[in-house]
Amino acid sequence: MIKVIVVGNGMVGYKFCEKFIAKSGQEKFQITVFGEEPRRAYDRVHLSEYFAGKSADDLSMSTSAWYEENNIILNTSELVLKIDRVNKTIVTHLEKSYKYDYLVLATGSSAFVPPIPGVEKEGVFVYRTIEDLDAIMAYAKKIKQNGATEAAVLGGGLLGLEAAKAVRDLGLNPHVVEFAPRLMPRQLDKGASDMLQSKIEELHIGIHLNKATQYIDGENSIKGMMFANDELLKVDMLVISAGIKPRDELARVSGLVVGERGGVLVNNTMQTSDPFIYAIGEVALYNQMIYGLVAPGYEMADVAAEQILGGDKAMRETIDMSTQLKLIGVEVASFGDPFIENDDVVAIVFENKFSGIYKRINVTKDGKTLLGGILVGDSSDYNGLFQIYSNAMALPPNPEDLILGSRGGEGSTMGSAMDLPDTAVICSCENVTKGSICCAITDGSCETLSDVVKLTKATSGCGGCKPMVVDLVKAAQKSIGKEIKESICEHFHFTRQELFDIVKINKYTNYYEVIDHHGSGDGCEVCKPVVASIFSSIYNDTANKHVTTQDTNDRFLANIQRNGTYSVVPRVAAGEITPEKLIVIGQVAQQFNLYTKITGAQRVDLFGAHVSDLPEIWRILIENGFESGHAYGKSLRAVKSCVGNAWCRYGMDDSTTFAIELENRYKGIRSPHKLKGGVSACIRECAEARGKDFGVIAVEGGWNLYICGNGGANPKHAVLLAEQIDKETVFKYMDRFLMYYIRTAGPLVRTSTWLEKLDGGLDYLKEVIIHDRIGICEALEAEMASLIGTFECEWKQVLEKPRLMKRFSHFVNSDDKDDNIEYVPLRDQKMPKPW
Repeated sequence: MIKVIVVGNGMVGYKFCEKFIAKSGQEKFQITVFGEEPRRAYDRVHLSEYFAGKSADDLSMSTSAWYEENNIILNTSELVLKIDRVNKTIVTHLEKSYKYDYLVLATGSSAFVPPIPGVEKEGVFVYRTIEDLDAIMAYAKKIKQNGATEAAVLGGGLLGLEAAKAVRDLGLNPHVVEFAPRLMPRQLDKGASDMLQSKIEELHIGIHLNKATQYIDGENSIKGMMFANDELLKVDMLVISAGIKPRDELARVSGLVVGERGGVLVNNTMQTSDPFIYAIGEVALYNQMIYGLVAPGYEMADVAAEQILGGDKAMRETIDMSTQLKLIGVEVASFGDPFIENDDVVAIVFENKFSGIYKRINVTKDGKTLLGGILVGDSSDYNGLFQIYSNAMALPPNPEDLILGSRGGEGSTMGSAMDLPDTAVICSCENVTKGSICCAITDGSCETLSDVVKLTKATSGCGGCKPMVVDLVKAAQKSIGKEIKESICEHFHFTRQELFDIVKINKYTNYYEVIDHHGSGDGCEVCKPVVASIFSSIYNDTANKHVTTQDTNDRFLANIQRNGTYSVVPRVAAGEITPEKLIVIGQVAQQFNLYTKITGAQRVDLFGAHVSDLPEIWRILIENGFESGHAYGKSLRAVKSCVGNAWCRYGMDDSTTFAIELENRYKGIRSPHKLKGGVSACIRECAEARGKDFGVIAVEGGWNLYICGNGGANPKHAVLLAEQIDKETVFKYMDRFLMYYIRTAGPLVRTSTWLEKLDGGLDYLKEVIIHDRIGICEALEAEMASLIGTFECEWKQVLEKPRLMKRFSHFVNSDDKDDNIEYVPLRDQKMPKPW
């Protein structure tokens, strides 16, 4: 029996075992694994989730029985001290000796700790293992009891920002200290880094750039960090996340060749200077580089496993360091060469400081080849851009469309995932190609997405490829004639459109009728709000009629905030408001000590209301002519407007009046997702109508109607449905469009995504909405008229029905408020604590 010993039981060591078992079949091998940590391999990529309550078992990459089931001997808490290369044996700290035929070094890396005087003081930690996290949490708890609030993270790279989030989650105020002049200097250019910095600073995380720490201040424990020019940052805890260094000490004492700056030297088959010893992961020095991402480590594990089994697989000459991440809630991605600058390259940059989005792509001067790029704030296009880059695919005539979206009404410029070559790598963590995913369905090996994931391991790494894998599986299923259904959840094996028709035809009026006749079980937090929304879309039922099936926001007719309070947004149609009403809003904010902010939709948002205060706030607002703005609902939020020709010298029509009419026409109507509109009086577009679910722009000869745009995390330009039409035609087309969307879209699907997935796209939608191709326009108009004519203010309903008031109290048996909610002052207003 051939003996393989793996030294190191991290993610890459585990992946080697997994790959080896999959490839070896029935051949006789004995794998023995040594790990110095006291537990089996766990997912370090999602280590910060340990702070959010995940256990070590939750992060584990296998079950406790997996090693035994695969005839693998796992030795935890056992450190390998020596390799006898002549006799092919290893010796552990327990003075035990083991023989091997092949040895795999997967010892990974440790945290790099800069040689700063005082770094050994109490309160200084590294961010690497679960034990490190346990120590950080215990110390944070201890210093908070003594009134400490400030903590620092040394390092503004990927792990440093993750550590900053962890510090914040522990209830401390984090400061990120970075030696370089920008955050994430290896992945982001200055523009992208500045955008990331502004997004992070909005979360009240201090950023300190260009800082060289001279020493750690404090006697026995840290009290601060001293920078140059006697600048002191007072902190009571420091987490060091300033990079990694390879764990190559075992290789060094065993006489293997290592690099000048560390790492075990390997060739493209992952062999070290000893042909019977392989090195993989962050301990391996390949092409004079140490690779700190999981995808290259997994590829190394795959190559080493195949080489030991007699295969000829080798590493690629260059390792792609493209990556997609979510750091402290901010999406960040880079691919290819993000920094390349020369006379043959053009950098195309889109920057939206209002939305916190930065996008850059580098293309050849002839506009034919994508070389790399950076995305901050919105990385939804990453998969498509990466595939175009890695497969050298042709670019659209206007390369800027790749990050701005098509402006000709033809939908996405990315095309379909099925347009990619079969060799395209979809899951870089597991090196799974498009061909592998599709063939798993078409050759009958798999039937479902979960089957494909189990067979290929696609999506099981970072998970960034999941949307594309889902699309490929559906397309492959469709290609072999299999019916594809977007079931709502496990309790209803219907699409939302099917369930809409079931409710309407059978005239069901409550959730339990629907689930009893057409579902199973008791339902869940996914299907209950969907059915409640369907009732509202058919009968115009308010949220008050189906309280038990609503989500929290609809249940309390207000948006719940991070500290358990609620926000109140009265409707201000088109943003037009009288001085008297402005004064009322100010008086309400003063009376209930609310934080006030003007929203992007031209309304006033009142934050910090206790649940028990909501009815009284509503009463005052309603008495002064306000009504619910439905900011909490999947419904029309607002119709934004410029001032129009009443004031503006460029205005071509009365945009404010039109916006008020549109908002009052569609207010309160529930839909699969939220809706936003805009009306601009000229093509200067001050109301940003083409960034909305529907938008109207005044032109010579009437109005242009645009649909299916949206802002937010995945901005899309709206597309032109009809041009130079009058108001009545706008209303007619809008009634039809909205009802068709409400009828056919899936749960929580925005209009932009709905149109992208609609068979036939915009051309088909025009046929349905304008030319009545399928003969439903009259019915759509009648349904919309019914909804428009039955509007009720949900806030007013609560005030008029005492039984509805019962749910607006924090405690079941008391009228007291929640005393645990604390605030701190900021810019003369109150803010929740902790930030």
